[in-house]
Amino acid sequence: MTTYQHGHNNVPRIIRWADRRNHRRLSRILSLDDFQHAARRHLPRAIFAYLAGGAEDNHSFTANRSSFTDFWFKPKVLVDVSTRCLETTLLGERYAAPFGVSPLGLSALTAYRGDIVLSQASHRMNLPMIMSGSSLIPLEEVAAVNPRAWFQAYLPGTWDETEALIERVKRAGFETLVITVDTPVAANRENNTRAGFSTPIRPSLRLAWDGVSHPRWLFGTFFKTIKRHGLPHFENNYASRGAPILSKHVDRDISNRGHLEWERLARIRRLWSGKLVVKGILCPDDARRACGAGVDGLIVSNHGGRQLDGAIPPLWALPSIVEACPELPVMFDSGVRRGGDVLKALALGACFVFVGRPFGFAAAYAGEIGVVHAMELLKEEVSRNMALLGVTSVEQLGRSQLTTRDQALQLVRNYWDDSCTGT
Repeated sequence: MTTYQHGHNNVPRIIRWADRRNHRRLSRILSLDDFQHAARRHLPRAIFAYLAGGAEDNHSFTANRSSFTDFWFKPKVLVDVSTRCLETTLLGERYAAPFGVSPLGLSALTAYRGDIVLSQASHRMNLPMIMSGSSLIPLEEVAAVNPRAWFQAYLPGTWDETEALIERVKRAGFETLVITVDTPVAANRENNTRAGFSTPIRPSLRLAWDGVSHPRWLFGTFFKTIKRHGLPHFENNYASRGAPILSKHVDRDISNRGHLEWERLARIRRLWSGKLVVKGILCPDDARRACGAGVDGLIVSNHGGRQLDGAIPPLWALPSIVEACPELPVMFDSGVRRGGDVLKALALGACFVFVGRPFGFAAAYAGEIGVVHAMELLKEEVSRNMALLGVTSVEQLGRSQLTTRDQALQLVRNYWDDSCTGT
């Protein structure tokens, strides 16, 4: 785990104590899932439900995780794996590992200055980070601390509003724009409603008690944010400031997202001179149309199971998307929790993998140092599993390193049949 060094010996003792306390707490975190368990205790129930949950009956959410168990490694032995390289090139940039941070909405509600924390940790670790359009910190502030960050937009309904938002992203200095296309309407996230969460959040006695009963979050994130930066607002849905995060009467209108269609994407391509990535592709036909529209990359994703419940797990869709657009960088998102998950996605054709919730839980639990610890854990798992698999670079990964249960059983059956017939 990276050790942070302060620049001066006269750093206030309380800061040094806080860092030592975080190091002690992080010594008990051995996997990304450990961060979720820790964040569950730290966050109010409603806030945790927003970050952790899926849509409706969580079928897609659950399938995202179980889909990784549909594929099994076929390791090679007696390979010199004493030196291994995790560095990966993506859209012309060289990164320290083949994974980065997915867009995480409302990060500043789960962790103090959450988008800044994620951005700084990514910059420190030389990994890409996609800033969410549903963030509570102005995109200009994130671009200032991490010029290599990407921006993910939820586009407004009218073209004038869309054009104004894209011009704002340009002025901020972002070079990569990500358009999420799987949110034409708000999802049915019943778990949020049951937990008392909405956007904006409606004040209630239940929510007040939830905050009081989680004092670390209440004073270290919520009150600290209000004291130093005022009441958070949705800052980046439009070219101007949006609704406040806490309101009894204001509604956040996202119904206009249904206007996004292929011609609008083509117009965005003509307007945006930087790199353009489309996120939320699950169908090969859509992948080919996006490729024809001139995008620079695709992210195969079902929004972490948070939109259409019953949507295919992205891992199942990945090979057909790669086949449909062999000349385009195809990235992967949804359900990654282990280094082995990263390697399976890469072996199935992804050129890069993005991880969301675990880094959000890490930020909530221990701030920037927690996110760095999570990134190091995942990086170590990727490196260790590469050695156990018998590969020394991510470029060596391919479908030959994987099998499915059905494929393995068919080989057994063939062998059995040949043995019984004497052939």
